[in-house]
Amino acid sequence: MASTVSYMLLLPLLVMVAFAGDLNKDFDITWGDGRSKILNHGELLTLSLDKASGSGFQSKNEYLFGKIDMQLKLVPGNSAGTVTAYYLSSKGSTWDEIDYEFLGNLSGDPYILHTNVFSQGKGDREQQFYLWFDPTADFHTYSIMWNPQRIIFSVDGTPIREFKNSEAIGVPFPKNQPMRIYSSLWNADDWATRGGLVKTDWTQAPFTASYRNFNAEACIWSSGASSCAKTSSTPTSGSGSWLSQELDATGHQRLKWVQKNYMIYNYCTDTKRFPQGLPPECNIS
Repeated sequence: MASTVSYMLLLPLLVMVAFAGDLNKDFDITWGDGRSKILNHGELLTLSLDKASGSGFQSKNEYLFGKIDMQLKLVPGNSAGTVTAYYLSSKGSTWDEIDYEFLGNLSGDPYILHTNVFSQGKGDREQQFYLWFDPTADFHTYSIMWNPQRIIFSVDGTPIREFKNSEAIGVPFPKNQPMRIYSSLWNADDWATRGGLVKTDWTQAPFTASYRNFNAEACIWSSGASSCAKTSSTPTSGSGSWLSQELDATGHQRLKWVQKNYMIYNYCTDTKRFPQGLPPECNIS
């Protein structure tokens, strides 16, 4: 109980907000030898993949909790073998990570949206979904809401997954390690499409994914301190409300709709993978 109280004390005095604008201010291109570009005065970022290399970028800032939105338009056409990864991650051997990975497919077949949560270096918490739209035809908003109580993955404002803090039953939760945003476009045809059966068609290269409209309402970590300070009151609306946000009745309804109609894999139902019993967080409703 004491630890829960301490979480509630971590509320914002000053929450840093990055609004959609110049992506040059928020991100550094980290690899790809010119295959990643920031265009239109910072309004658009593109990653490209060809047979020689993929490409990637990372955020200038590290975050410890936040509500982070990015619009992506994925590789169109025959994208089998490609993976577009967009995620938060810390460093070190016991890292934390919150993942979106978009697994390409043959033309006409749906992308698979792969999600995972790592805490203290342990993952194996995959949930996979088809999307209810073509993610290559236009930009769509992919969001991560991360606070001390839960992580909520959302697509265009519709929650698709919730990972709750289950430390009370011994499950580590990402809450102490600041994380950067990373994204990369790379070749994974040894496993990504039908377990590696479908290989990348390099005649379709270069493959390109596009990004725009980044928004982060978040606690920025700098020089060992957070931009969010301790205070005694809980924000309920406006800036900082995400720090205590949970799904309302409508959000739960939408989550159930997605998971009933579009979820194609859930580690919490994979009894063959966990013959000794499902992970303990799977028993929490």
